[in-house]
Amino acid sequence: MSERRPPRSAAHELERYDGLFASRTRVMRSSAMRDLMAVTVRPEVISLAGGLPDTSTFDPALFARLLGEMPTAQALQYGPSEGLLGVRQAITRVMAAEDMDVDPEHVIVTTGGQQAIDLVTKTLVDPGDVVIAEAPTYPGAVPTFCSYEAEVIQIEMDADGMSIDALEETLARLDREGRRPKFIYTIPTFQNPAGVTMSLERRRRLVALARERELIVLEDNPYGLLRYEGDPLPTLRSLEVPADSTEDNDFVIYAGTMSKILSPGVRVGWLVAPRPLLAKLILGKQASDLCSSTLTQHFVAGYFASADWRAYIDELRDVYHRRRDVILDALAEHLPAAASWTRPHGGLFIWVTLPDFINTTDLLARALAENVAFVPGEAAFADGRGQHSMRLNFSSEADDDIREGVRRIGKIVAEQVSMYEKLTGRPGATAAGRAATAVHGGAGGAGVERGAAENTPTGDALPANVLELPRRGATEGRRSRGA
Repeated sequence: MSERRPPRSAAHELERYDGLFASRTRVMRSSAMRDLMAVTVRPEVISLAGGLPDTSTFDPALFARLLGEMPTAQALQYGPSEGLLGVRQAITRVMAAEDMDVDPEHVIVTTGGQQAIDLVTKTLVDPGDVVIAEAPTYPGAVPTFCSYEAEVIQIEMDADGMSIDALEETLARLDREGRRPKFIYTIPTFQNPAGVTMSLERRRRLVALARERELIVLEDNPYGLLRYEGDPLPTLRSLEVPADSTEDNDFVIYAGTMSKILSPGVRVGWLVAPRPLLAKLILGKQASDLCSSTLTQHFVAGYFASADWRAYIDELRDVYHRRRDVILDALAEHLPAAASWTRPHGGLFIWVTLPDFINTTDLLARALAENVAFVPGEAAFADGRGQHSMRLNFSSEADDDIREGVRRIGKIVAEQVSMYEKLTGRPGATAAGRAATAVHGGAGGAGVERGAAENTPTGDALPANVLELPRRGATEGRRSRGA
């Protein structure tokens, strides 16, 4: 019997492979949501972290029927890189629900919305190129941009979404430096993680700016059909080229996904891009995975051919609307006066800002010990901002679990505030500053109330997009749920 070798140290193992790694691995970042997945799947953990839709709402009998009717031989075979025609036709129906007229030949099926972002970045970005995004931005996009060694510049937001004034100032500065962004990444409707919606005026200005400067805009729209109140706004794509126009889109790349309106498990997303970009995006797709899962594409095609998909989205809207109200009430009851948060009119997320002496990455460790999870705000920035904020999701947990999860977080935050007050002799309740003035978003629908954050660093708070905190017992003047 051979003698067993002593185990090598972790440091030795890293040294052994260090010379093999590509330079880009030094700037790769992990996904906060995926890192938490191993913890949040435990049944005892209440997850307010990942943007998980409630897949228990999908009819099991319909699921079984669709699987049983699937053409077995074709579903188990490779498919075209651009996606099955039946799926691309279904995608155009979804886009038509938001007043976009799209030819299926201009659609590329991707493996979820995440691959859509990856393909655009891989196709357009060289190391050192500039990508512009909102501040904060989708936490899953940050690792993608970093993995292609982009310089990410983030533009501040308020109740009406990304500031176009600040964007123009940034573009002017880049001009002076002889630099040009490869694309602008935005989630204009029910933004992830902030929950705000870009106003119609700013949408028009952004599209006009893209045309004037010939800049690519990547419009990510996973949540547009999940509106709970207010009137819909046109997408950037439809503003660039109205449905009755014979022109082509030149500067808006549109990304969508079935993850929030059907199921993330099918891993079906899509891109609609200007024609000159389509061929390159397909080449990038072929290099990544040849084609998206044919099995799940047949499932999606069968679903849209035989099911009432609009009725299912209506059902989801009712469920998520109620849960949004539940979490807003729980936040008002359990978070201290120094906290503030957004009030989304749709989508799946709320952005919470805490006093500036609370680091939410540290807070997460304490929360996990109490079996509750959220996404720390730092994950939504490329430069380390967001330390005092967190993203909360309200779509995946039952009402009572949402209340309990927020209660646990509130208890930990209250302990932090109490410790701060004991150590400093200063009132923690005013450490982040507050104002009692209510403000409302523009016509597009991020109706909000304001809680100013005098001492909160830029990038943590959305200064014009946080709630005045209604407290339990303060029923007079409180907004109704339908407000």
